[in-house]
This record gives sequence, C-alpha cells and structure tokens, in this order.
Amino acid sequence: MPSLKDLRNRIASVKATRKITKAMQMVAAAKLRRAQEAAVAARPYSQRMSAVLGNLASSMVGQEGAPKLLAGTGSDKTHLLVVATAERGLCGGFNSSIVKIAREHADRLLREGKTVKIMTVGKKGNDSLKRLYGRYIIEAVDFRGVKALDFSHADGVAQKILSRFEAGEFDVATLFFSEFKSVISQKPTALQMIPATVPEGKAPDLAGAIYDAEPDEATILADLLPRNIAVQVFRGLLENAASEQGARMSAMDNATRNAGDMINKLSIKYNRQRQAQITKELIEIISGAEAL
Repeated sequence: MPSLKDLRNRIASVKATRKITKAMQMVAAAKLRRAQEAAVAARPYSQRMSAVLGNLASSMVGQEGAPKLLAGTGSDKTHLLVVATAERGLCGGFNSSIVKIAREHADRLLREGKTVKIMTVGKKGNDSLKRLYGRYIIEAVDFRGVKALDFSHADGVAQKILSRFEAGEFDVATLFFSEFKSVISQKPTALQMIPATVPEGKAPDLAGAIYDAEPDEATILADLLPRNIAVQVFRGLLENAASEQGARMSAMDNATRNAGDMINKLSIKYNRQRQAQITKELIEIISGAEAL
C-alpha cells in the first residue's frame, strides 16, 4: 500500500498534468477557429475548380490528344499513395485514422498484384508507416518548422508529384487526408488526383453559365490540371489542420476530465488512509494511557 507521502506526490503530479492538458485544450481551441475558417474558405474554390475541370473534361474523355493527367497512362499498375498527416501527436485518433485507410488501400492493391509507392506528408504518418511499409516509402515531406501553411507549401508537394508522374514512376495518385466535419467528427478521406476523376452523366452545374473555351479545351486543361493538383493538396492540408486542432481539443478535454477523476479518487484514498492512520495512533495512545 502506498504511503501518504507517495499519494501526496501522485496527486501533485496529476494536478500538474491537468494544468498542461487544460492549457493545450485552450491553445487548440484558439487555433481551431482560424484553421476552420481557412478550411471552409478553401472548399468553394476547390469545388468550383473541380466543376470547371469536369465540364471541360467531359468532352475530352476517350478522345485522342487528351492530357495524360486526365486520360491517365493507360495502365493502373503502379499507385502512388500521398498520405498527409500532422507533425505532432496528442490529438486522439486523428493520425491513426488516416494511416489506417492508407494501409487498407495499400493492402488491397498489393493483394491485387499492383505496385505501391508511398509519399508521406507529415512526420506522424511517416513514423507510423515506416515500421511495416518502409520499403514502399519513396519520399517523406514534413513541415515541422512551418508555423502557418500556405499555397506555396502545397504547390511544392504538387510539383514533386507531377515530376514523378512525368518521369513515369506511377500511373495513379491518391491523396489521403481527414476532412473536417466538426470538433468531434473528422472523416478520413481518399481522393484520387491522377488521373482526374470526371463525374459520369450530366456535366457539372456551373450556375447555368454558357461559355466557349478559348483557345480550346485541351490547351486549357493542360494548364488547369497541374494547378488542380496543387489546389487539392492545399485543400487536404487545410482540412488536416482544422481536423488536427479539433481532435486535439477533444483529446485534451477528455484528458483533463480523466485527470480530475483520478485526483478525486486519489484524494479519497489519501483521506481514508490518513484517517485510518490517525485512528490507529489514537488507539495506541489510549492503550498506553490505560496500561499506566
């Protein structure tokens, strides 16, 4: 049984931990607002970009001369998995949920006899995947020294992907990230970037706009498709940033509550043991007095 001193030390230790988790919760709450605003603001642009590309690409699919980023290489033998996670932990299951769907996707491709290559964006994803999938990781990108992500960081990742595609290193590229829903809900998402996906059937709605492409669809797509890769990567990074702060806020709130419950239990145990010790000493004193 622990002594009273041990219990006092443990209570003090848990109280110090509770202060840290409470402070981290407040910091995450402050960062969440800015990250959420950035993620929500980027969604309309990304969606409109996809709509424009879908409208232009609907008339190019299956035709000769279509850009490779749209038509693909004609094969799906080699897949590049771009796994975007956070640089830090202490955010619940945020990182592990993204890694989980990436691992499931990789395992399915390997069972089908495909070749898998992995590019990690974020330290935690690289740390998790390199244990079992280290031989498949061809590049690791991290932003540990970056305080605020901007489009230039996403464009750098996109250029790495495009250069490898132009070199013929893969046929299909899929981005894995976590879409922000709310503070308590983040949805792990897999988005195919190369070749670009075009909605089947009706062309995407562009608010009833009627327009002509100048000079032609192929030339416009040759410029927009590479830019769309950077836009989708940027959106994934912004969604991840908001999801990370939301997950961290929830995780630290739970940790703070658990620390409070532990303090209460330890305090009750300390008081009971202290009372028992005092009662024992009183009995010894009374017994000694009676013996005299």
